[in-house]
Amino acid sequence: MDTDLLIATLAFIIPMCFTPGPNNILCAAHGSKFGVKASVPMMLGMGIGWSLLGVIIGVATDSIEKYQTVFEALGIVGAAYIAYIGVGVMRSSSLKSEKVDEQLGFKTGFMLQIVNGKAWIHFLVLMTTFGTVLGSGVMAKVLLVMLNLSFGWPAVFSWAAFGSYLRRLFTSEKSGRILNQIFGIALIGVAVYLVAV
Repeated sequence: MDTDLLIATLAFIIPMCFTPGPNNILCAAHGSKFGVKASVPMMLGMGIGWSLLGVIIGVATDSIEKYQTVFEALGIVGAAYIAYIGVGVMRSSSLKSEKVDEQLGFKTGFMLQIVNGKAWIHFLVLMTTFGTVLGSGVMAKVLLVMLNLSFGWPAVFSWAAFGSYLRRLFTSEKSGRILNQIFGIALIGVAVYLVAV
C-alpha cells in the first residue's frame, strides 16, 4: 500500500465528511428538533445510501464521466430537493411548540443520497483520484467506501448531536423558530452552492 496516497486519501475524506453539506446540515436540523436518538434511522439511511452510491460510482466511474449532461441534471434536481427540505425546516414549528412536525426516517436519508450533489462529487473525485489506494478491482472499491463510511457515520452523528445541543440553548418559542430558520437557510445555501459550482 502506498502510504503517501493513503494519507492524501484521508486528507480528502475527513474534511469532505465533516464539512457542511446536505447530510450534515439536515442531521443538525433534525437533531435540534427531535434529538439524536430519533435521528438514527435517518442517519442509517444516509449511511447505506451513501455507501451504495459510492460502490456504484466506483464500479461505473468511466461510464458516469461520459454522461456529463445527466450528471449536471442530477445535480440540479438534487439541489432543488435539498432546497425543498430547507424550506420545510425554515417553516417548521418552534422546538417547544405543541405542533408535531414529521420526523424524517430511513427512506428520506437513503433517497437524499440519490440527489445529493456533494455525495456524487465526493465519490467521483474519490474514485478517480484515490481509487487505487487499497488496490484494484471491485473489492478494493468496496473497502474504500467502507473506509469512507468510517468517517461519514461519526460526521453525521456529530452534526445531529450538535443540533441536539443547540436545542437545549434555544428553548423559547422565538429562539426555536430562529434556529429552524438558520438551519433551513443553511440547507438552501448548500443547494445554491451545488448549482453554482
